[in-house]
Amino acid sequence: MAELPVLRGERLTLRPASEDDVAALAALLDEPDVRAWWGVYDAERVRRELAEISTWAIEVDGRVAGWLHANEEPEPDYPSVAFDVFVGGRLRGGGYGREALRAAIGWFAAERGHHRFTIDPAVDNERAIRAYAAVGFERVGVLRRYERGPDGRWRDGLLMELVLR
Repeated sequence: MAELPVLRGERLTLRPASEDDVAALAALLDEPDVRAWWGVYDAERVRRELAEISTWAIEVDGRVAGWLHANEEPEPDYPSVAFDVFVGGRLRGGGYGREALRAAIGWFAAERGHHRFTIDPAVDNERAIRAYAAVGFERVGVLRRYERGPDGRWRDGLLMELVLR
């Protein structure tokens, strides 16, 4: 797992998520619009992911608004970072996810030397796909029967990448 620094954007702060964030993150993940894409989370699942995946808490006006997972591939011949991000209801659609991604990409490029970044929303998650495209991610292809949705059925994912030139 990458050691994550505190990063500040224009309207948000990215800080390493901690045990203190578990309840707030679990509540945000339980919002119907988030749960539709992320599935069912409880405090224990949040805690487990924070222990296994490098995660920033997205903080806006002193409150946790979402998270940004960063899965770094350190192998020198295959350097890349894969992201997963969500922003809770009160701020969804306000560009906070895009801002968080831009801050993280900037840090991983400048400080860790990465040039390639991926993200993999569900094919049907048009809002997320538009947001990632606005950051500069491009469609690579469809990952068939990629993830199990909250309803138990398999759904396709869209692999998107951003390659810095």
